[in-house]
Amino acid sequence: MKRISLTQYLVEQQREYGLIPGQLRLLIEVVARACKRIAIAVNKGALGDVLGTAGTANVQGEVQKKLDVISNEVLIEANEWGGHLAAMASEEMDSIHVVPNRYPQGEYMLLFDPLDGSSNIDVNVSIGTIFSVLRKIGHGRGVTEEDFLQPGKQQAAAGYCVYGPQTTLVLTVGNGVAMFTLDRETGSWLLTQHETTIPEDTNEFAINMSNMRHWAPPVKRYIGECLAGSEGPRGKDFNMRWVASMVADVHRILTRGGIFIYPADLKDPSKAGRLRLMYEANPMAFLVEQAGGAATTGRSRLMEVTPSQLHQRVPVFLGSREEVAEAVRYHHAHDNAQG
Repeated sequence: MKRISLTQYLVEQQREYGLIPGQLRLLIEVVARACKRIAIAVNKGALGDVLGTAGTANVQGEVQKKLDVISNEVLIEANEWGGHLAAMASEEMDSIHVVPNRYPQGEYMLLFDPLDGSSNIDVNVSIGTIFSVLRKIGHGRGVTEEDFLQPGKQQAAAGYCVYGPQTTLVLTVGNGVAMFTLDRETGSWLLTQHETTIPEDTNEFAINMSNMRHWAPPVKRYIGECLAGSEGPRGKDFNMRWVASMVADVHRILTRGGIFIYPADLKDPSKAGRLRLMYEANPMAFLVEQAGGAATTGRSRLMEVTPSQLHQRVPVFLGSREEVAEAVRYHHAHDNAQG
């Protein structure tokens, strides 16, 4: 079977559906090349002196790993000179990175989590890169943080790359979800799955159970009834999976179904959730919805949330449609009982 390349896939999406203007195609190809560079650094591990911490913290106060910093720099350097971007924003940077004046400025804006699952780096467990593409609003040259504060439903493209036993790029441009595997011998991204579909129902959930004591009542009830198994009110047995890397957990759900949950909790009441809306939740929600799943805060559709700040956090429930709807029902039942 002859497999088509990422470039051929993008060209065909443009010809058949008119979905990918030239600048967007270039942007996706550049991000894909940057992910290949990151994959090489990840694969070298201790041989490349990339393990351990960098001795710095990001804007969220989280200790940065060496690979966090390297991946962030790779994505910036790869994308700032090509003429397809106006600005970038990253989980690892305080504010936006505007394309320098010495380069032409494009019509798109790129957001990314350069290396998701950093706690897994040193123990050789799957990690990844998440990205989201927005169109620049207006035609003026200047770009501000406010230009980035768009709801997820306005994304032009989104995807992630998972660095695991295989290096896999997962992409949507609003016409379903396609998966590409990196052929290490040729350096090419080859299409290995398209029209990805998440089963509507599931008996598998992914959540960090160590936070159970901090959860809100509807989350405790939902998980408690899942754990009750076939003898409980749900009437079926559930399995739990948790990798502590959103990319790896969501990739499993896109491959075989399930629900991923990272709720708000009382451990830090000042935070509305753990995951970042614009770098993590929105791109993953776009992918999951395009694969027939659902994504919500527990009370409303994730991609309809209008951001108020660049590093905004939200609770996240995404995956198989029927199970996400069940989690939402628990939240609404709790809210109605509270009056």
